[in-house]
Amino acid sequence: MPEEGAAPDVVLAQTTVDDEAGARRLARGAVEARLAACAHVDPPLTAVYRWRGEVETATEWRVSYKTTAARLAALGAWVAREHPYDVPEWIALPVTGRSEAYAAWVVAGTAEESGENTPEDTAG
Repeated sequence: MPEEGAAPDVVLAQTTVDDEAGARRLARGAVEARLAACAHVDPPLTAVYRWRGEVETATEWRVSYKTTAARLAALGAWVAREHPYDVPEWIALPVTGRSEAYAAWVVAGTAEESGENTPEDTAG
């Protein structure tokens, strides 16, 4: 928990998926569930990895989420449940530099619904 008056911990988390529609679904679903303040779907990339003893090459779309440390576990559980892969990529990195305003926007975007208005801007 951050000190009183300190900005909350913002986290960048990501996964990959094998089709654009699936990436968009994972991005939108997490934001709609308020598990992430925003999500970016990157253009296709080439993944090279070992799977079941073989080196594979595949086209994937990366979904990057901006969330808080407090919502990270719930977001990870949601992605694991909704993801089509047997073993989806799931990594999270702390954001070591960000503005106070952006951190507040991420917190507002991931706050559980309280009936209060939250910022509707596109800080993403």
